[in-house]
Parts: sequence; C-alpha cells; structure tokens
Amino acid sequence: MSALIEDIELCCPYCGGTMELDVDCTAGNQVYYEDCQVCCAPVKFIVTVDDSGNLIDLAARRDDE
Repeated sequence: MSALIEDIELCCPYCGGTMELDVDCTAGNQVYYEDCQVCCAPVKFIVTVDDSGNLIDLAARRDDE
C-alpha cells in the first residue's frame, strides 16, 4: 500500500538549504511551484507517481532551468 502523503527533505537548487515538503501522491503526476523555506526563491517541483500512487521521482528545479 502506498502512502497518501510523502514527507520529503531535499536541497533547494538556489541556496542549497534543506526544504521539507509534503507530497500528495493521490493527485498523480504534478508540476508546481513553492517558495524555498530558506531563501524564498521559487522552486519548480516535478512529481512523478505510478498508477498505484507510489512516488517514483521528485525533482526540484530552478525557475530559470
């Protein structure tokens, strides 16, 4: 059984600071922006889940990439 919400820690692509995210795996594949909790820069998140709702990949990109 997959988790509905995944708690993830990753590094900000701008400042390298640690960000904590709650990823809703029930929403399917997603692309969204959230401000870094350290430097407030807009980070683009690309979420990939499989058909069962399991998190496959979470990428954090700079807005200008």
